[in-house]
This record gives sequence, structure tokens and C-alpha cells, in this order.
Amino acid sequence: MARPDPALLDLTRYPFRHVITTRFADIDPNHHINNVAMAAAFEDARARFDVAQGHLETMGHARTMIVANHIDYVGEALYPAPLDMYVGVLDLGRSSWTLACLATQEGRVCAFAKAVLVGTVDGKGAPLPETFRAALDRMRVRMEDRS
Repeated sequence: MARPDPALLDLTRYPFRHVITTRFADIDPNHHINNVAMAAAFEDARARFDVAQGHLETMGHARTMIVANHIDYVGEALYPAPLDMYVGVLDLGRSSWTLACLATQEGRVCAFAKAVLVGTVDGKGAPLPETFRAALDRMRVRMEDRS
């Protein structure tokens, strides 16, 4: 499996940040944050991103479904330090969008996730409302050259 684009591991490129408190219940026998807890942290970060952007209101009668989710574990995450979660839009299509999510802890990158979501009406893919698209477009991961 290829590692994520190094640009996507740069937290300064992300427009949204949320801090998640780690719990003792999140650790494995090596005191690492386990993979299930990390997946839940990414899920929470995506949900907080949605709420902060007012996505429930701008989606109108459409619903959101996650159709793909991929996580790369690129460093250790340990209890009890909190996780800094960063979220931004990577791609925006007619009925779907891709979110990039980065988890860091004490300045170290721990994990990267990419989730593909689709807007649906009556269980079928549907064009995204323009207000929703505009809100997503403002929250893109900045991929321009940083040099």
C-alpha cells in the first residue's frame, strides 16, 4: 500500500481542526490508541466538521452516505494525550465528495484517512445542493505548492 501524499500530512493545509480526548478504553496492550478507536476519532472529526459547516441545513432533503473509508497508520498514538484532528475537502464531484482527515498528537502525525461520501435522495446518488457544494468548496485542503 502506498503511503499518503506527503502534502496531505501537513496539518497547515487543513481548514478545520477539532481536539478529541483519548480514553483509557481506547488503548491496546501496548498502550497505543487501537485501530477501532482511531476509526471512531476520524468519524467524530468528520461529524464535527459537518456540524461546524452547517451541512445538515445545507443538504436539504438529501442524506449523506459514506461509500469508502481508508486509514493509513503512519505513527503511534498513545494514551492519555489528546488527538488533534484536521479535516478538509480533497475532491468535489456532482454527487460525491472526498474528505481528507489527519490525526496528530503532540505535533506528530499518527494517522491519515480519506473518506468518500455521496449525497442521496431516496437511497440513490443525487446532485449536491448548490449551497452545500459552495460550503464544501470553501473548505478544501490547500494543495498549492508551499515552497
